[in-house]
Amino acid sequence: MPEVLKAPLVVEFPFTRSVGPVQSAFLTGLRERVVLGVRTSDGRTLVPPVEYDPVTAEEIRDLVEVAPTGTVTTWAWNHAPRRDQPLDTPFAWALVRLDGADTALLHALDAPGPDAVHTGMRVRVRWAVERTGAITDIACFEPYFDAPKGNGPDHGSSAEPPHHTGRFEDPITGIVAAARLDYTYSPGRAQTAYINALAEQRNVGERCPSCRKVYVPPRGACPTCGVATLEQVEVGPGGTVTTFCIVNIKAKNLDIEVPYVYAHIALDGADLALHARIGGIPYDQVRMGLRVEPVWTQGSRFPDHYRPTGEPDADYDTYRELL
Repeated sequence: MPEVLKAPLVVEFPFTRSVGPVQSAFLTGLRERVVLGVRTSDGRTLVPPVEYDPVTAEEIRDLVEVAPTGTVTTWAWNHAPRRDQPLDTPFAWALVRLDGADTALLHALDAPGPDAVHTGMRVRVRWAVERTGAITDIACFEPYFDAPKGNGPDHGSSAEPPHHTGRFEDPITGIVAAARLDYTYSPGRAQTAYINALAEQRNVGERCPSCRKVYVPPRGACPTCGVATLEQVEVGPGGTVTTFCIVNIKAKNLDIEVPYVYAHIALDGADLALHARIGGIPYDQVRMGLRVEPVWTQGSRFPDHYRPTGEPDADYDTYRELL
């Protein structure tokens, strides 16, 4: 059996969102080296702050300032940091309850090794040199061995955290988060054979042993009968346009001038239409039943587009089941 294809793929896009007054104050505060929480009606202080009480669903806006020191409540060691994580050397992910807070904040803890981390250890914020109003303004937490002192939100004090107006100059009103997914994709056995055949300028499908339909591209199983398909069948190269659409909006990074036509094409011998671009004919002359053939470019692994063959249009009854 030939080797199954696989390739690394990346899905990446910027996610832009606005922030409400509570998150705006929290993020802007981080930029100014101030950690803010929000106090609930029953006196709990939540850090990071939220706009609604998770217990009562009551709207909460009473901002308070907590200390940049705190206590590790639980942790896990990250021995192999990934791209864009807070530190590029091994570190601990830790839940830290800042002094004056009743909930814990998840962030990185810089420590020389897992033996140096324990639940209950004292830590403090290490601020980023350049701060922009994001959670990354806290570069990480670091061990903190000084004895707590003073009043207010420090560890060991029973005093409530001081109220804060949440007002800063040039407040943060929105954030842009880069969403990215890296993964390895494999088309599987059936589509590997299909792709390899395309490299030889052939279209190969698979026939269902039950209903005898030929599927292109093959999926390895019949979508109707649910049984495996193993028998390979070469189809085409010509085919018939079944349905189509006219594209009038230019896609980013696609060097095709609009308008152009994208169509479903039933290749000769296939029982499933595939989609491809139609070229070699004005877009307003493309029609259902048009007979087309693939156009290959040198070195390409798939047809660049399909063009008219010059044959008479196919009779509607020959492709109506493939619409």
